[in-house]
Amino acid sequence: MIRLGLCCKFLNEQIRFYTTTARYVGGLSPEKKTAKIKNLCLQNAQSLLSAIDYCSKNNIGSFRINSRILPLKTHPDFGYDIKKLPQAKEIEGTFKLCGRRAKASGIRLTFHPDQFVLLSSPHKEVTRKSIQELEYQAEVSEWVGADVIIIHAGGAYGDKNAALKRLSYELQKLPKSVYKRLAIENDDRVYTPKDLLGFCKTNGVPFVYDVHHHRCLKEGLSVEQVTEAALKTWNREPLFHVSSPKFGWERARPNLHHDFINIQDFPECWRGLPITVEVEAKAKELAVKKLRSQLLSFRKGI
Repeated sequence: MIRLGLCCKFLNEQIRFYTTTARYVGGLSPEKKTAKIKNLCLQNAQSLLSAIDYCSKNNIGSFRINSRILPLKTHPDFGYDIKKLPQAKEIEGTFKLCGRRAKASGIRLTFHPDQFVLLSSPHKEVTRKSIQELEYQAEVSEWVGADVIIIHAGGAYGDKNAALKRLSYELQKLPKSVYKRLAIENDDRVYTPKDLLGFCKTNGVPFVYDVHHHRCLKEGLSVEQVTEAALKTWNREPLFHVSSPKFGWERARPNLHHDFINIQDFPECWRGLPITVEVEAKAKELAVKKLRSQLLSFRKGI
C-alpha cells in the first residue's frame, strides 16, 4: 500500500513552524536571544506534534520535517547546544513525544536538508558545515524516530567522477547516526538515476527516486527500469518523490512544481507498491488529499 507524504508545511491548516534570522537575533541582548531561540524550538516541537496528529487523522502516512525546525542551530555565530537552553528537557521531551506519537500512529518522519548541504564539494569548509548540519538533523531524528535524511549528490564541479569520489569518501566518515539514515536523490540538472544507482549500491546508501527530476533530465532509462533498480537499494521502506510541472511538460522550465499532482505524472508501476511517496506540490495537504482520492478511484476502477 502506498504511503503518501506531506512536505514540511501546510497551506490551509493553522499549523506553523517558526524561524528567525541572524540579523534579528544579532540585535538582541544575550538573554533575549536565548529566550527567543528557546521559544521557537519549543513552539516548533509542539507544531510537529500537531502536524503528526493532523496526518494521522487525514490518512497522510508520512511527514517531512522542516530542516530549520531548530532555527539557527548550526549558525557560526548564533548556533547553540539544545541541552544548554532554558527548558531544554521540555523541548527534547516534546520532540520525543512526537516520536512516540508518530510511531503509534504509523506516521513516517523524514528530513531533507537544504541545498547548501553538499558532501561532494571540493571546498573543505563547505563539507564541514554540511556535516554539522547533518549531525544536527540526525540528533532530532533520534528524538522523533525519523529514518531518512535525503541529500542530493551536489555539483559536478567540472568533473562528475571526481565529485562522486569525494562524496563516497565523506560518506564513509559520517557518524553512524547520520549514515544509517542517509539517502541520495537524483536531481534535475546534474545527477541522473543512471549516475547514482550504481553509486548508491556500492556505498550502501538508498536511492530516492524523484521521477519529476528524471523526466527533466533524461538519460535513456525508463521509469520502470529505475523504479525496479531503486527498490533494490533500500533496506527499509523505499521512499520516492513525485511532482508535476507548473506550466506543463511542453513549456519552459518544466522543473518548477505545480500546486497539485497530475495523476498522469504518477507512475503506473508505483501503484500498489509498499513505498512512501513524498508529494512535492505547492498546495501541500490539499495536494496530498487530492492525489490520494485519485489513486483510490483508480484502484476501484471508478
